[in-house]
Amino acid sequence: MIFKMVGDGRPYPEHGLTNRDWAQIPPRQVRLDSLITTKAVLDLHSLLAKDSTFYGDLFPHVVRWKGELYLEDGLHRALRAALHQRSVLHARVLELDDTGENAANGSGDGGE
Repeated sequence: MIFKMVGDGRPYPEHGLTNRDWAQIPPRQVRLDSLITTKAVLDLHSLLAKDSTFYGDLFPHVVRWKGELYLEDGLHRALRAALHQRSVLHARVLELDDTGENAANGSGDGGE
């Protein structure tokens, strides 16, 4: 199994981070088998969208909420890593507390 679970949707509260906010989070290694996807299918429309990490951020976006890691954006990069027999990838991880606030600065808005 590549991922911990294939989900369909974001169970965590809206965090409100922009691409600029995400860029402030340093990437770290994440195991593929610890990730829960927020998309059940890889949609070419979203893959090729202007705000997709395919054209923007080089690192997938992961949200840690209630002890779980949710792959919010970058499914194509995670699948590519798996196809190359890698068990980890570098991702930006946003830590949300149980209320949905950014655990790093106490704000759900990314601090901007």
